[in-house]
Amino acid sequence: MTLELFGLKEIPLVKKGDNIAEIIKEDLIKEEIGLKDGDIILIAETLISKAEGNIIELDKVEPTEEAIEIAEKCKKDPKVVQAILDVSREVVRIGPNFIITETKHGFVSANAGLDESNVEDGLATPMPEDPDKSARKIREYLESEMDKEVAVIITDTQGRAFRFGAVGTAIGCSGIKPLWKRVGEKDLYGRPLETTEVATADELASAASLLMGQADEGIPVVLIRDFEAFDILRDTECGISPLIMPKEFDVFRD
Repeated sequence: MTLELFGLKEIPLVKKGDNIAEIIKEDLIKEEIGLKDGDIILIAETLISKAEGNIIELDKVEPTEEAIEIAEKCKKDPKVVQAILDVSREVVRIGPNFIITETKHGFVSANAGLDESNVEDGLATPMPEDPDKSARKIREYLESEMDKEVAVIITDTQGRAFRFGAVGTAIGCSGIKPLWKRVGEKDLYGRPLETTEVATADELASAASLLMGQADEGIPVVLIRDFEAFDILRDTECGISPLIMPKEFDVFRD
């Protein structure tokens, strides 16, 4: 199996109202990458939030008493803490320099995924309000304009329990199932798999993150080509929800 990854190097700094799908199409043509059936486009969530105008001006945030108390515990700016609380539905844990929350989307992550990098000073970008919807609109545009069947995944970088470092994670998708249920298939010795489920969207996001980087790489969009399971996982209705574990099965919470 061979998997190809292309980092789109000509994506400009975007602003509110920019058409991300059109920008991606033009870049694919300009860089002579094109689009083929089965291609998967992975897009950093900051790019989506900027284009959708989902940006927080921290100077305008008024911290509540709760935010001030939490800020003292985790040594963060109370305005940043309030911004985190505003996009969260529950505080799960408070650490020495982070807050674990459940976002309004249902993701459990550090600081609600609020990002202060790759934006101007004094600004922060929360996760897109509806990453699945954003992915679907971009996919439908690209499929209509370029006459190919593709998938789109919105990515973020998040930490993991009991491990240092952040990895690429899928927070929205369209055109592909995010979870590959392989129960019933045979292993190398002919035994049927009983519990195997693969977080395919997260694995693809993690691969793309190697090209996107975390600093000044300037590659917020990656195309993955020749993913052999594309046809098996093709789905234009499914979003990211199959990856979200219900709270009652989350053994890491009280």
